[in-house]
Amino acid sequence: MNSRTSVMVSIVLAMLVASMDTTIMNTTMPIIAKELGGFSLYAWSFASYMITTTVLSPIAGRLSDIFGRKKVFSFGIGLFLIGSLLCGMSQSMIQLVIFRAIQGIGAGFMMPFPAIIAGDLFPIEKRGKIQAFFTAMWGISAVLAPLLGSLFVEYMSWRWIFYVNIPICLLSLLTLLPYKEVYEPKKAAIDYIGAVLFALAISLLLLVTVVKSNQWIYIVIGALVLVVFYMYEKKQVSPLVPLSLVHHQTLKWMNINGFVSCVALFGTSSYIPLFLQNIAHQSVFVSGVALLGASIGWMIAAVPAGKWILQYGYRFLLIIGNLLLVICGLLLALLNEHHGFFYVFFVMFIQGLSFGLTSTVGIIGSQQLAKAHEKGIATSFFMFCRNIGTAIGVTIMGAFLTKAVDFMTGIHHLFLFGFAGSLVALLTSFLIQDEPTTNKKNIAEGKEMIQ
Repeated sequence: MNSRTSVMVSIVLAMLVASMDTTIMNTTMPIIAKELGGFSLYAWSFASYMITTTVLSPIAGRLSDIFGRKKVFSFGIGLFLIGSLLCGMSQSMIQLVIFRAIQGIGAGFMMPFPAIIAGDLFPIEKRGKIQAFFTAMWGISAVLAPLLGSLFVEYMSWRWIFYVNIPICLLSLLTLLPYKEVYEPKKAAIDYIGAVLFALAISLLLLVTVVKSNQWIYIVIGALVLVVFYMYEKKQVSPLVPLSLVHHQTLKWMNINGFVSCVALFGTSSYIPLFLQNIAHQSVFVSGVALLGASIGWMIAAVPAGKWILQYGYRFLLIIGNLLLVICGLLLALLNEHHGFFYVFFVMFIQGLSFGLTSTVGIIGSQQLAKAHEKGIATSFFMFCRNIGTAIGVTIMGAFLTKAVDFMTGIHHLFLFGFAGSLVALLTSFLIQDEPTTNKKNIAEGKEMIQ
């Protein structure tokens, strides 16, 4: 097994466990909470994982620029392994929440590396295919993980939803050992204070998705800390988030577009199964299969995206992707009691085409337009913007659903919000500008990497 193949195997295994643990508890958590007690902490078992994963991803990207991809990635795998072991040994809900946070830190250090390492190893025209393969892993795990969790609970113990990660993580570490890193890290001072301020600000803002009252306090304090973080970073020689990423016009609008589009409609997958189960009277399994439409569409759009960038540039493709998102938003806004599985599957397919195109183009653009020693943070920061957008979007949609007079009214309102958001996302895509030399530069780099 050569170095490139070994690291790809390692990445796929790491992605498998990290993506499965995002959803595997969906069907098993009621049983876990019943055994451990502490139902008041039910939501925190999910939130602690989500918050730490989201916060740590950009920090991991920056550290990989300084120390190299292999060291940071292997640290994340090791920490995820330890967190999984501790989760399986939990004797109370408080322990489970804490250990899930440790697991989430490990996942945060793992998540950006499929895109970052693929950017190091493969030319542009091949990266779309690689990203599509990674997406397929997410799509498959989203459907299989809850079913696997149910099997563990029924025939073994809920603790095995965590223990099963241990041999997979060990295998991921072993296959990472032969990898000879192609990226040469650029040593720089570590911005510890910036990392703490960033983590604190984002954690406070994400707590809004969990707390039941006084959410405005967390928003205000989080926003203030974020301002302090920005002012502090402006004075640093080696900031956590280089301001060149914020001031670069193309990268800035790519990140904003990724954020807005995910606020609008990336949270659809959290509510479509509820519609199919409550209104269309479909089973849990069938409602999960409907989400595969998004994975199929994502792969179809992502595979040729790298080659399309060389032909058409970033701006044109992102406009097309956002037009598809508007179509998806309109179809969802028209969703009613008479629609069933096939209508939903088609809508999710359109959404998959949209996000498959915009996500892949955005990731490749982040890598190509950033400086050589900022590709890790540029890639992870783009993914971070999308993750934050998703968290905010899911929360807003949930508020529409819970405050509605009936379920179908709530579904209608939350998808009207999604449609309006998709229109805003489309407007931001027109503000993205291709640099005059973008295509020539990309073609030259692609040919050089192939040779």
